[in-house]
Amino acid sequence: MLKGGGVLYNTSMTTVYTLVPSTEHIYPDHPERPARLDDLTPRLESIPAERIPATAATPEQVALVHDPKLVAAIDDVCRTQAPAVIDYAPTFVTPTSYRDALLAIGGTLACTRAVQTGEAHNAFAIVRPPGHHAEPGRAMGFCLFNNIAIAARQVLADGLERVLIVDYDAHHGNGTQAAFLHDERVGFVSTHQWGIYPGTGTALDAPHAKKRIVNVPLPAYAGDSCFAQITEEIIRPTFEAIRPQMLFVSAGFDAHWNDPITSLGLSTAGFFHISKRLVELAAEFCGGKVVFVLEGGYDPHNVANGAEAVFRALTNPRSTLEVGDASPHREPEITSRLAEIREWHGF
Repeated sequence: MLKGGGVLYNTSMTTVYTLVPSTEHIYPDHPERPARLDDLTPRLESIPAERIPATAATPEQVALVHDPKLVAAIDDVCRTQAPAVIDYAPTFVTPTSYRDALLAIGGTLACTRAVQTGEAHNAFAIVRPPGHHAEPGRAMGFCLFNNIAIAARQVLADGLERVLIVDYDAHHGNGTQAAFLHDERVGFVSTHQWGIYPGTGTALDAPHAKKRIVNVPLPAYAGDSCFAQITEEIIRPTFEAIRPQMLFVSAGFDAHWNDPITSLGLSTAGFFHISKRLVELAAEFCGGKVVFVLEGGYDPHNVANGAEAVFRALTNPRSTLEVGDASPHREPEITSRLAEIREWHGF
């Protein structure tokens, strides 16, 4: 367990989670692999949260976001050509990947449903394959279908009027942005390292959607202090502009400073701090309704620590957290960059 001050967890708040490890969705030497969850899985036994079952989503639910032609194409390639690489990221499929992806969506929807109906206070969908790069008509970036976008579209179909998605994965959530580019009911904030895959997410994106689609491209080694600034100067004003009724969080632990394929600078304490503030903002603006969804993170130890930080934020955000993995890198100055973003959006 992570060591922290005060009471470890507050079990009076109901937190649920789903676990979809997709053990057969695996490709030789690929970083998006089942072993990402190896360090986390045994820790879940001591997390004061209830595991709920995940059932596979239907093609109709996937089609809330994705072109039915894409859904059929992924099904076909998994049945007839897998194992195979289907884009340059590289994104791979195996014979089970279509079913695995439907179960990942289903796990995200199960968490969403529990929070939406009040059966749970909040939730964390620990699922793979991840989703935030998958665009409506294209699988890419290790992602087949966009788990979080489908969940957001589902609650809108069920009657909610406004939702917000915050994405703190190290990579830009291009698929989520594409899904809601012209949907005024959905706000989207993405913090991401600039200059890496997929090369999208400039601060001046979507000029028609100021205060709603908000990109925060960051230099390498932006870490705990930078993200604390971003939370107060960018994310909170977006909450104020959107007034969401539900919050979704794309939790990417590749934003850790020693992730093997990225170069941002968060520590485990940093993941706890931003997750804690998001939980607090959800309490202030949308009755505490928040669902975290796993995206990237390619070091199993960082994924386990990051997930525990999220669970701590969900179950006892008033606690503290000390893990001892602070970034050794000097953080860049981002005050002027955030000022430019605030000016662009009129915050």
